Amino acid sequence: MNIERNPTRSVRIGNVQIGGDAPIAVQSMTATRTQDIAATVAQIRSLIDAGADIVRIAIDSQRDAEALIDVTKEVTGNLSVDLQENYRLAEIIAPHVAKLRYNPGHLYHHEREKPWQDKVCYLAGIAADNDCAIRIGVNCGSVDPDKKNKYDPNDSLSPMLESALDHCQLLDHIGFSRYCVSLKDSDPQNVIDVNRRFAEARPDVPLHLGVTEAGMPPDGVIKTRIAFEQLISRGIGDTVRVSLTVPNDRKPEEIAAGRQILSDIAAGRVRSVVDYGLKTLNIISCPSCSRVENEAFIDLAEQVRDMTEYAQDYDITIAVMGCRVNGPGETDDADLGLWCGPGHVNLKRGPESVGAFSYDEILPRLREELNQLIAARMPAV
Repeated sequence: MNIERNPTRSVRIGNVQIGGDAPIAVQSMTATRTQDIAATVAQIRSLIDAGADIVRIAIDSQRDAEALIDVTKEVTGNLSVDLQENYRLAEIIAPHVAKLRYNPGHLYHHEREKPWQDKVCYLAGIAADNDCAIRIGVNCGSVDPDKKNKYDPNDSLSPMLESALDHCQLLDHIGFSRYCVSLKDSDPQNVIDVNRRFAEARPDVPLHLGVTEAGMPPDGVIKTRIAFEQLISRGIGDTVRVSLTVPNDRKPEEIAAGRQILSDIAAGRVRSVVDYGLKTLNIISCPSCSRVENEAFIDLAEQVRDMTEYAQDYDITIAVMGCRVNGPGETDDADLGLWCGPGHVNLKRGPESVGAFSYDEILPRLREELNQLIAARMPAV
């Protein structure tokens, strides 16, 4: 199938080019604790062996950054660092990686009095001095608060779009062009809509595609496939990640799934137009990554899926999130949300907290809330 790609500029990430005429790159993210050097090295190698063009690793502290420096001494490959909430870590790690990823919404977590523009200029300077590319990673659950407050609470896409465009404009203004953008949501239709809007406004900027919190396979692969088919078939997308909730030793499945989807699209094996707005139970869960504070989260996600089988015919969304970074914000839009800490699970009803429960207590409590929700939505007899 001859797909005419958007005329994006080419951006180099290590020895891989994204955008331009380059093939669509496939990437993944480590799920090990970054300070566990042996495990992180092993996982990076397994992802590269599976065909990953780029591997992303998260750091959230000085010790994480120092551990990642040790990791980079033992692996070859194109590494991207996720700066999380501390953008200042860039100056420590940039000499050792090929790309810096920052989230505009997370720039407010440190040095709140400093304008975001100053922080981005700092990051661009560090990247330029260290031969790094940049990804502007806009995420539905952690949008720039100033942008979010400008729009109707029901409009989640416009704040994301404005944030991405403003950051692009600033990088352009200071002469830094070696960047790409991602705009991610857990709803495939939102991913489609916001990326189409961005591509119309900035067809020159390479896009990294992904459905965040896609969940467990096979559902997570299906959700991602829907978004990728509808975007890539329209020439939108230069690098992709399939984000799955799987145990650490299965992370290479993300690469295999991404390659398979791209192969199917290239061969024309696509759904013509898929409407994901089915009025049925929807479980979203984040990919296992190094931010997960208790690996019991993965088992819990599977248990939630199995326990809620009886509610399949109800238009209810349940979110299972594995960390404190994105968990609180990304469960707000779900009917019921669980974000998992090291020793307990925080249960939410929409944006309201229900309470914190142990991993042993959470499933019965979730069932109780789900039953109440179903009862409230049952038609009056």
